[in-house]
Amino acid sequence: MKTGPKPDRRVFTAAAALAMILPGATACAEEGETWESFKTRYLQPDGRVVDNGNNGVSHTEGQGWAMLLAVANEDRETFDRVWAWTNANLARSDVRLFSWRYDPAAQPPVTDPNNATDGDIFIAWALLRAADRWRNDDYARASAEIRGAIGRGLVAQIAGRSLLLPGLEGFANAEGITYNPSYFVLPALKLFADRDPHGPWRQVIAGGLEVADLALFGQESLPSDWVFVGVDGRLAPAAGHAPRFSFDAIRAPFYLVWGGEKSRRQVQAVAAWWRKGFKDDKRPPAWIDVMTGETAPYTLSNGGAAVAAIVMNDNGVDKWKAEEPNYYSSVLQLLATVSRKDVGRRRIGL
Repeated sequence: MKTGPKPDRRVFTAAAALAMILPGATACAEEGETWESFKTRYLQPDGRVVDNGNNGVSHTEGQGWAMLLAVANEDRETFDRVWAWTNANLARSDVRLFSWRYDPAAQPPVTDPNNATDGDIFIAWALLRAADRWRNDDYARASAEIRGAIGRGLVAQIAGRSLLLPGLEGFANAEGITYNPSYFVLPALKLFADRDPHGPWRQVIAGGLEVADLALFGQESLPSDWVFVGVDGRLAPAAGHAPRFSFDAIRAPFYLVWGGEKSRRQVQAVAAWWRKGFKDDKRPPAWIDVMTGETAPYTLSNGGAAVAAIVMNDNGVDKWKAEEPNYYSSVLQLLATVSRKDVGRRRIGL
């Protein structure tokens, strides 16, 4: 079963580990991340968001995240630049979705037309929030078109559930589907369900919540980055991927809390695992193999700690530490801030 490539999320590099030991090794790092520092480091003038942990590529999740953050920071100029670049460079001609990866070193820069559903969801969600914030019909229309394409092409019916496919191609066969729990962006899906009451969103939410409760593996009962869902309902870590609770899966309970489901089994299990690791100013390992118990030789990044603080409902663990500036860690810190405001104001998805 082909699942397609995804970005490498090793957000705590050897250089970052060295920086934790050598004072001054990260002179360019700041205490915490801000929207302005994020733009300075990772956003090009043309609106392309650069993933410095993956050889300077861009991907739809990064573009969508930046659009969402621009709305949250009342930065319409940046929102328009990021959206214009995304639409011009990643939009597919055959369906209102987006090719997942842009590599400036490749010719052409887009070599794989397949989409990534989480990127499409974030782009549509950001456009909808922007339409509400700035009263713009063009944003609303584009969001509706993308939501329609997601609903028509990326919802699979399997074992009595409606589940999101990670992409149009390569994630389903006669035996079942490959599913990514971190693509279940609950606050976005709840807003989609509110705006599109006749769409598939309520069924997708119900199916995704069931899988969130059931797809927990190993002694620690943790989600894996990729999950196989069989036509018979069987759930297991997906073949072809390391069976880890890792850089994708840490977003899964975070999105559940953001979407108002903090009492879910997945959230409680992940919070319990992380709680054991946050002791004496230490952090948990960045990943754990859910089958063997093997753990990463490095700890959660600042962004991982920010997400963990939301999931654990414990802001005391969200303490900045010196690390090499990294796109993924930075964006997680900023998303955690937006989610905290959303939940605190009881404005999920708005």
